Parts: sequence; structure tokens; C-alpha cells
Amino acid sequence: MSQDARVKEGGQVTQIAGDQIHHHHHWSGAAHPAMGRVRVGVIPQPADCFQEREVAEKVSMAASANGAVVLTQAVPSVRRVLAGMGGVGKTQLAAAYARHAWEQGVEVLVWASAATRDSVVSAYSDAAVRLNLPLADRDDPERCAREFVTWAETTRQSWLVVLDDVQAQGDLRGLWPPVSAAGATVVTTRRRDLAPPGPRSTTIEIGLFTPGEADAYLRTRLGELAADDQERTALINDLDHLPLALAQAAAYMLQQDVDCGRYRTLLAKQFLADTVPAPEDLLDDHQRIVSAVWEISIDRANRSRPAGLARLLIQLASVLDSAGIPAAVLTSQPARDYIASHLPGTDSPTAEAIDQALRLLHRYSLIDYDRAATYREVRIHQLIQRATRENLTTRTSQAHDSATALADAAAAALLAVWPEVERDELGQILRANTDALRQNTGTALWVPDTGAHPVLFRSATSLGETGQVTAALNTYADLHETCLHHFGPDHPDTLAVRGNLASWRGEAGDAASAAATYEELLTDYLRVLGPDHPDTLTTRGNLASWRGEAGDAAGAVTAYEELLTDYLRVLGPDHPDTLTTRGNLARWRGVAGDAAGAAAAYEELLIDCLRVLGSDHPDTLTVRGNLARWRGGAGDAAGAAAAYKELLIDCLRILGPDHPDTLTTRGNLAYWRGGAGDAAGAVTAFEELLTDCLRVLGPDHPDTLTTRNNLARWRGGAGDAAGAVTAFEELLTDRLRILGPDHPGTLTTRGNLARWRGEAGDAAGAVTAFEELLTDRLRILGPDHPDTLTSRNNLAHWRGEAGDTASAAATTEELLTDCLRILGPDHPDTLTTRGNLAYWRGEAGDAAGAAATTEELLTDCLRVLGPDHPDTLTTRNNLASWRGKAGDAASAVTAYEELLTDCLRVLGPDHPDTVIARGNLAHWRGQVGLE
Repeated sequence: MSQDARVKEGGQVTQIAGDQIHHHHHWSGAAHPAMGRVRVGVIPQPADCFQEREVAEKVSMAASANGAVVLTQAVPSVRRVLAGMGGVGKTQLAAAYARHAWEQGVEVLVWASAATRDSVVSAYSDAAVRLNLPLADRDDPERCAREFVTWAETTRQSWLVVLDDVQAQGDLRGLWPPVSAAGATVVTTRRRDLAPPGPRSTTIEIGLFTPGEADAYLRTRLGELAADDQERTALINDLDHLPLALAQAAAYMLQQDVDCGRYRTLLAKQFLADTVPAPEDLLDDHQRIVSAVWEISIDRANRSRPAGLARLLIQLASVLDSAGIPAAVLTSQPARDYIASHLPGTDSPTAEAIDQALRLLHRYSLIDYDRAATYREVRIHQLIQRATRENLTTRTSQAHDSATALADAAAAALLAVWPEVERDELGQILRANTDALRQNTGTALWVPDTGAHPVLFRSATSLGETGQVTAALNTYADLHETCLHHFGPDHPDTLAVRGNLASWRGEAGDAASAAATYEELLTDYLRVLGPDHPDTLTTRGNLASWRGEAGDAAGAVTAYEELLTDYLRVLGPDHPDTLTTRGNLARWRGVAGDAAGAAAAYEELLIDCLRVLGSDHPDTLTVRGNLARWRGGAGDAAGAAAAYKELLIDCLRILGPDHPDTLTTRGNLAYWRGGAGDAAGAVTAFEELLTDCLRVLGPDHPDTLTTRNNLARWRGGAGDAAGAVTAFEELLTDRLRILGPDHPGTLTTRGNLARWRGEAGDAAGAVTAFEELLTDRLRILGPDHPDTLTSRNNLAHWRGEAGDTASAAATTEELLTDCLRILGPDHPDTLTTRGNLAYWRGEAGDAAGAAATTEELLTDCLRVLGPDHPDTLTTRNNLASWRGKAGDAASAVTAYEELLTDCLRVLGPDHPDTVIARGNLAHWRGQVGLE
């Protein structure tokens, strides 16, 4: 496992319209609707010759209190807990009841494999999305699951939830379906102490087949092969009426055309041969029976064509999730390599051969192979899994090595099919299989020489990437404890887990904590691995990045400059990590205020990426996007838009239309179209992009929320300030729900909402909102964070717009002192603050002073930004205006004539700033009597 898979890189990031520092242009002029029937989850297929059982009547009775059927909403629901040993048919009974309920018209049916909390959350989340609940999404499954529970409590639609194989009471904390007149809950579990909260819980103990049920099952299933009454009864007694064992025996007898007597002879020989001591916890009679029946069936299946595959495939299935294994896992290259390594002299089996072997195992009732299922094609009973693992560990001369090889192969198979971008339930199913693998293989995934298997890290990261940040943090905390136990504090994987914990804290909104944790981690890396180890260098990069995210952009620049020196020395100029570091350095230079320097650095980096990686490499595309972004930041919005347009063509060709980077590029193109003056075009582009983000990523994915933010911003920029307010209000509701009140994204949305309330005419409301926001930013980010400075600027602006120009000037003057101290004199935000101070002094009555201050500012803008930068043009506009207001209208006319010429050349005739300059020129010409 390489250190910290969550390394921060300077990737393409859709430009988000944050709560902005203002430049000043002076110129004259209820109930959830029924959604139809919804069915979520895969109900296990009925067993061959499914046997109607006496206990089924109890299940039916429990589903209808006082004789009324719960699904007809007649009476409050009853939770039913099906308890008992493995192999007695609990799941089959629950599945039969679920199918019956669906046939009878229940409107919402959710079948959840409940061995892990994640599986239940995923099922509930899927149901909420399918029901189109107002707050439902796929990117925050925990919140979405709670939304489904709330729906179940309040809806009038009939519903049934089946929680199959609950293993821990705590897994369902906050997820128990409510007692409701509309619905019912069925739970299967081996635990006898499971206690659903609330009233009206009924526990039904599921036992073995009765003699009559067992007899009817064999006669129906076997026909003439079970004609001998005496032998049939004896076989039932041999197998102790255990449904699972009877099903396997019947499958074998049908496949091999042997009767009950012949099978009993095979069984007796197997019992006698089974003299190898088993682990203490496997000595119960029913496990012994299942093991014997299993051995007979697997031995025969393994000799069938394709020979040898059956036993190896069931070994792989024995350590994965009994509730469902994607067939792609078992046909993956690592799985095929594992099989080939145990079949010397044969080629690696084809996917078709594995499919044939799986069908064979299905015919012997060793697995359930549902080829029509989307992902959970292979199901296997836990007792069969247990028998398989027992056989591997007790009958193999090198049991430990065999178990380790099996665990490693299964883990590699999971990794091989893990999607880069998780868009559906496959990720959750793979996480469930990873959890089962971890539980079923003990220490096999924790090898001191090679470390923890990467699938454990991938599964934990998958949680965070799909919106379950808290779950990711908890999982990494658990991994850290396990690493400490197996490896100690200085093992590379223990250190790597600490890095991932730090990154997910940052992703959750606590950038300062992430930076502090990386600082502590770096100390240990330097001590354990030394200064030049790749993991030490990676940690330095992560520390630099999170320092920047916590507000210290200048510190990030310094750290990356030092890091780049070491990368060049240790790895050389063309190593991918060196190139990445150059990109990160360029990015933070831009964030620190040097947009032109960032653009120049990315331009140089692109040349090397094209030479080293090629034009179609994803990192080359990323650098092109960042180059376009900082060209725009340096003042060339039209050039940025043109560059993103070209990049989009290549992203569509190389990555496809639905790849996240393609969607990001579309967002950047739309943003810079707006920045180049086409606000209406930006609105249209963001509307189209939002439709695709909702389809591909889901409603609460960060990129979807960013797109909504930018759509709202450009609606305002296109003249619909009220529409922007409405959109930001809706977005804030979702930000609060998804991220919480203190997350930077939530604070940014509050700033945007406050700004557009002011633009819509409510300056006093904007003042109040910014005062509240500033209080929270001081508490969360501290007084020197750039976002805190931005809030102070915006508060000053809207105080002035609300009529208190003297307060606006005084507040801006105090802000300028801090900007000079924190950001330096040449930072764009410092220059903007100087312009705002000049403006408010002028508005307070000192037009001549405003003109003098703006003239000094223009000198610095020309030096720092250049003559064609939009902020330089804005400053020239303001200087001309204040000269006119100070009494020199002729000078204003001359200045505006020169400015208009340059605006036409730089921005074009239709850009909003060109229109403003033309209007101001007309105004001052009128003042001097020129028409």
C-alpha cells in the first residue's frame, strides 16, 4: 500500500463563485406524493421444490395483527424476528413472504442484506432515491437512509422492509423501520437477543423441518429416487431434518441418479473418513452433517467438466459475502490466476469456463447462481462457506499458506473490478464483500512483510468518496487500531492510515486539523523512513496542501518550493511526482495572488507533460485545464474560455461524455464564458450541465452542488438577482444537510446568498447576513483566513450600500491594514481593498481624495497586473469617474475615450465592462456639453 492514496493534487477544479470581494464600477444609470410501486434489492430465488412449512402460518399471522393484514394499512405494523441456527431456512421463509406481499400489491418493498450497516444504508438510500424523496441523494447515503426511515413513518403507501441476516444490534442504530400503520418489517438473524426498539415485536423461532415437511420435500424433489419409505426416513434422520443438508443431498442424488439408499452409503463412508479434528467451534452436529454432505457434492462437482474448477471457485466464494458476490469478481484475472496456480499444466480458465462451473455448483445446490441479477449473481449459505473453509484449513498440509493465498486472491479480485467512479450499488456490494473477507480470513490480510492488503484501504476510501465521510473516518480509525496491533506504530501502513485519517478530516471541512495531523505525521516519517523516502515527500506535499486549504496560501507556496527542490534531487525532473509537485506549486502561487505566475508555471509544465506523458494522458489534460483556469485568473477570460473549449473536445474523445473530468471541463468552460461577458450563455451551459450531473453523479455529489452554485451565480450575473437568491436559499438547505453548518462550502453558500440578497435590493438584509457570517468565520477560521477577510470586505460594502458610507470607509481602512500584513501589498485582494477604500471615501464626500488614491492604485495595478488586466481597466474606469466627480469633467471624458478604445480591443464591443465604459463616456460628454 503506497502511503496516503488521498494525496492532494492540483487537478482540474470547477470554478466556484464564492462570496466575492466587490469591485466598484461608477456609472449613471408536504406530504410525499405516491410514486408508484417500488422494489429495491434482490429477493433470493425460491429453493427447488420450496417446501411450504407449518411455521409459515406463524409468519403470516404475525403480519396481520388481530386477523387484519398489515399491508392493507388496517393496523399498526408488527416487527417479526426470525431466529435460529444456520441452514434451517430463515431466509427462504422471509423471501417467500416477501414475494407473496409483492404479489398481493404492497407498494414499496425493500430487501436488504443486513450483515453490515453499510448494506442497510445502501438499500434504504436506493429506496429513497427511487421514491424521489425531496432530500434523497446517493452521495450522502446515511442522510438519505434516515430520510427513508422518516418517509416510512409518515407515508400512507404500504411498505415491507426485510432485513436479512442481522448480525449486530448496533448496525441498525437509527435504521430500524418505524412502527407504522402502513408497513411491516421482517428480520432474519441468528441472534436470540436481538431486540427491535418499540412495541409489537414478535419473535418466531425457526427450527428444523418437521418429519412430515422433510418427507414431503424429498418425495416432491426426488420422485422415484425417494420411493423407498424406509431409506427415505433413514436419510432424513441421518441429516437430522436440516433443510440445507436435505437440499444438497437431493441435488446430488438428482445429478448422479442415485437413490436414498445409495446416498446413505456414500454419507456413511464420508462420516467415517472425516477423522481429521476440526476446530472446537466447528464440532456441532449440524456443521458436521453439512461438511459431510458438502464433501460428497463438491467431490463429484469437481470431477465434472471443466474439471478442478468447482472446488477452487467455492473456496473463493467461501471468504466473500454470502449475501451476494458479483460474478465479475470470480471471473476477474486475479481469480483466474488463483485457479490456474492450483491446476498445474492447464491454461488459465476462460470466463466461459468459470460460468459453466458456477452453473454446475448451482445444480448441486452448493451456491445460488442467478445470472439475471445485476451484481449479486452468486449467493452461498454461510454453513457451506464454513464447511469449505474448514476443509481448506484442516485437510491441507500447508493450511496457513493456503488460507493466505486464498485471501490474497479474493482481495485482488475485488480490487480488479472496483470502479474508478462509483455510480451505483456495485461499490457498496464490493465493500460488503471486503467486510466479509476481513471477517472470514482472520489475519490473512495483515502480513507484516507486505502490509495490509490494499483492498482494505480502497473499501474505506470508497465510503468517503460516496459521501459517507464519517463512516470513512471511523473505518480508517479501526484500520489504524488493527495496524497498531499487527504492525506497530512505525509500520508504513500504520503511517499511511494516519495520512488517510488526516485527509478525510480535511475533506470533512477541518483543514486546520488535517494540517496539524500531517505535521505530526511528517515528524514520524522523517524519523522512520528518512527525508528522501517517497512517502515522506508525499506527506510533505499533503501538509503543504492542507496548510493552503486552511488559509495559508503563502506558506503552501514556500513548502512546495522546498519540496520541489528535493523532488528534483531525489526523483529527477521527469518523474510523475515531480510534475505533480510543480502543478501544486503553480496552483498555490495563483491562490496566493500571482495568477500570471501560476499561468506561466503551468505553461512550462504543459511542455514537459506533453514530452513525458503524451498529449492524451489524464495528467496532461489536467495541466491544460489548470493553465486555462489561471489564464482566466490573470485577466484573459476569453482566452480561458477558448482553451476550455479545445480541452473539452479532447476530454470527450479520450474520457467520454460522462467522465467526471469531462463534466468539470464543461463547468469551467461555462464559468469562463460568463467571465468573458456572456452571462446568459453561462446560464444555459450550467443548466445543461446540471441535468447531466444529476444523472451521472447524483443530486448531492460535490460537483453537482458546485454546478448549482455556479448556475445561481450566473443567473444573478445575467440580471435575475431574485432568481439567484431563491437558488442559493435552496442550495444552502442542502449544504446544511450534507456538510453541516461549519463546513467551508456551507459558509461560502451563505456568503453568496447574502450578496445576492443585497443585489436584489435588500442591502440591510445583506448587512445582517454578513455580520452573522463574519462571526462564524472568525470562530471557525480565525481572523487572518482569506475567507474571513472577504467577509469583512463584503460587510463593509453592504453597509455602504445601505447608506452608511462613513462606516464602510472606516471598516475598509481597518481591513486594508490587515490585508497588507497578511497578504502583502501586491496581492490582488489588497489592491481591490485599496480601490474599495478609495470608493467609499469618495462616496463619503471626498471625491478629490478618492481620485488621488485611485491614481496611486493605478500605478501599482499597471506594475503588478499589466495594462490589459480587467482589474486595471476597472481602476482606470474608477479614476476617470472620480476625476469627473471632483470637478474635472473634461479630464473624465479624455480618460473614458482612451479606456473605451482599450476595452474594445481587450474585451470586445459586447462585454459588460465595455458597455459600462461607453455609458460613462456618454455621461461625462453630456456633462461638458458634448453629445
